[in-house]
Amino acid sequence: MDLFKSIGRQNSSNSKEVAKERLKLVLVHDRVNVSSSFLEMIKGDIIKVISDYMEIDENNLEVKMTKTKRDEDDSLVPALVANIPIKRMKGAAR
Repeated sequence: MDLFKSIGRQNSSNSKEVAKERLKLVLVHDRVNVSSSFLEMIKGDIIKVISDYMEIDENNLEVKMTKTKRDEDDSLVPALVANIPIKRMKGAAR
């Protein structure tokens, strides 16, 4: 019985962290006034450009807005983050 309680707590903790991260992303999107359709357009443009140089896994490409610290004064600024899985590189650079 205690085993089930500890598993429930662990899932609850993980769910809490996931919800917290999602809320942070929603707040960042609101502050920089970027819609999900705009992010999809950026994602499409990135795919077009990068596809000339490498074969990528488009299904697992991830583009999101987040915040990062600026080097000069440690203030938080919006940042576009892209995780692009590369399948293989294409021929030599043009």
